[in-house]
Amino acid sequence: MGKTSLLLRILNHADYQGYKTITLDFDQIDCAILSDLDRFLRFLCASATQQLNLEPKLDEYWDEDIGSKVSCSLYFRCYLLEQINSPIVLAFDELNRIFEYPQVAKDVLPLLRSWYEDGKRTPIWQKLRLIVVHSTEVYIPLQLHQSPFNVGLPIQLKSFDLDQVKKLAKKYKLDWQESEEAEQLISLVSGHPALIQLALYHLSHQEITLAQLLKTASTPEGIYHNHLRRQWWTLQQEPELVEFFKILLHTNRPLQLKPIVAYKLSSMGLIRQIGDEAIVSCQLYRSYFTKNFVEIRIND
Repeated sequence: MGKTSLLLRILNHADYQGYKTITLDFDQIDCAILSDLDRFLRFLCASATQQLNLEPKLDEYWDEDIGSKVSCSLYFRCYLLEQINSPIVLAFDELNRIFEYPQVAKDVLPLLRSWYEDGKRTPIWQKLRLIVVHSTEVYIPLQLHQSPFNVGLPIQLKSFDLDQVKKLAKKYKLDWQESEEAEQLISLVSGHPALIQLALYHLSHQEITLAQLLKTASTPEGIYHNHLRRQWWTLQQEPELVEFFKILLHTNRPLQLKPIVAYKLSSMGLIRQIGDEAIVSCQLYRSYFTKNFVEIRIND
């Protein structure tokens, strides 16, 4: 949807202001680390130390008797924040991956909230600015005062509407005075920002016409082929998701899914949630996956 793009712009602005920045992309963290609280918090501290170009001193602050969370907080407060004079922006990209490890999430998420609360009353913690980026609604049960998702400034990225697509097309120097072209593209990808952006990029470089793009969108010759192939491969790793997604493909009305299934399909961008129900997120996915499931049945 463009979350990472927005995050990069925010971090670039922070750099311009003279702030120090730390980024953790949860998609790049090993499962073995995410599934172990102590390993994850040590990883967080080690990564922060490295990105701040400081000497690692984990063993000086880590104490099994007081626990990983307190050790991690002491490391940030007494070492990292003390060593850096400017504010520090700590950004978590794709934080939703930790939802897959509930026992770790139930400790890490309240820890982030505690740092936010500490910043209200402790000057040293006011130097730390937190950004959390996640793809889906949080399904980890947390008490209100423990959640980092109900404080600060929430920004929800939504699908582009007609006017936004036309404005973006204009920035790409495409002459879309009428609404027809923008409406056709929205009909294909339901205003998905990243997919809209990719289409406009190819169209602006005159690599393909809109008619060709629409005709080949869900085929191996289309501009979305690599993206669709990655989505197909990811979906195939979860047989349960395949069965539920097949059901959605064969209906045009919203259906209620199990929370964990809805979370995973939503995090892939394959569904759009309407309240507690879901539909296939766009015609591109409906066409591509329907065709691929039919081909599998024929081959079988």
